[in-house]
Amino acid sequence: MSHFSVLQKKKSKLVIGLISGTSADGIDAAVVRVKGSGPSTRVEQLAFRSYRYPRGFRELLLDNSLPGSGSVDLLCELNVLVAHFFADAAKKIARKAGMLLSSIDLIGSHGQTIHHLPVQKRSFRTLVRSTLQIGDPSTIAQLTGVVTVGDFRTADMAAGGQGAPLVPYFDYLLFRSKKKNRLLLNIGGIANVTALPKNCSIHDVMAFDTGPGNMIVDALMSRWYGKKFDRGGHTALRGDLLPELLLRLASHPYFGKHPPKSTGRELFGASFLPRLEKLARRSNRQDLLATATEFTAFTVFDQYHRFIASRMKPDEILVSGGGVHNRAMMEALRDYFRPVPVLRVESAGFSSDAKEAVCFAVLANETISEHPANIPGVTGARKPVILGKICL
Repeated sequence: MSHFSVLQKKKSKLVIGLISGTSADGIDAAVVRVKGSGPSTRVEQLAFRSYRYPRGFRELLLDNSLPGSGSVDLLCELNVLVAHFFADAAKKIARKAGMLLSSIDLIGSHGQTIHHLPVQKRSFRTLVRSTLQIGDPSTIAQLTGVVTVGDFRTADMAAGGQGAPLVPYFDYLLFRSKKKNRLLLNIGGIANVTALPKNCSIHDVMAFDTGPGNMIVDALMSRWYGKKFDRGGHTALRGDLLPELLLRLASHPYFGKHPPKSTGRELFGASFLPRLEKLARRSNRQDLLATATEFTAFTVFDQYHRFIASRMKPDEILVSGGGVHNRAMMEALRDYFRPVPVLRVESAGFSSDAKEAVCFAVLANETISEHPANIPGVTGARKPVILGKICL
């Protein structure tokens, strides 16, 4: 364990963060320099890039993420195959940063979520919550020669939490302000929000998944146009909003649930499309895209209004994730939150695309430092816990 002890004592580390989100379109990889740990953490982003999965692999992943469509032998294989892709991404991002892989101190890998079941269920007289992120971290450690921390969600779930969202701890470390109330919004496949009152402590942080991000729009684009996403929101901008459909979609029971709460593909993935199409009937496709895009912005504002507004009014909203590139979605958010400025997180010095990869680099540093990195008030866990598995 001598190497691990040396790593713990380093005041500055080079860390690679890796994640593939619920959209499953590839791996986001970042190299950062992390100084300190806990509330004194300082981060410098050195390199970032997204690496696409091989052609056809995304469809295979998504098919095996649905109940009844996967097989245990294929999931076993995918767990290791994804780890190989993650290890390759780590090697490539180190080269892009102009570094030898041997100079990297640590890798933090979120992995690829296959299924997430945050609601407690009784099974064989035992109450369980469960989640599965594939991309075995031990395999990544062996293929790269770098200490790897992965599988961050399960410790929180074992302590009674939902295992998500985990980004709010990172938001607290890097974006809290003594002078401003900040709302951090990440729009990936799922949208999640973190509320940081000015001069807040960790106990003041409010956060949860608001509902769908890009997931429904991406699924519609794939089904109707054979495209992975609505580039720039151009298709949605050509359509008209269907107000009645929007309100009926917003009647989904998830939006009435009080935090702590988290969601995923299980509620708002491809299985949601039949509900949308049934409600829409003969509606124009572009109008449906416009309404599905508005649905994300509407539910973000609705969830803020229901669960945050009485406790905090934001001075600014910082947005990250793929949703920042969708002009229709960003314009809708600005309309709902006006006059509060809705800004890309670049205004605070971070890349909106890189944020989640940087987050898991920081969470890996917290694990190595033996610091709890969940927020019980956010996830519903009984206590703070150290997250992740350390693979030497």
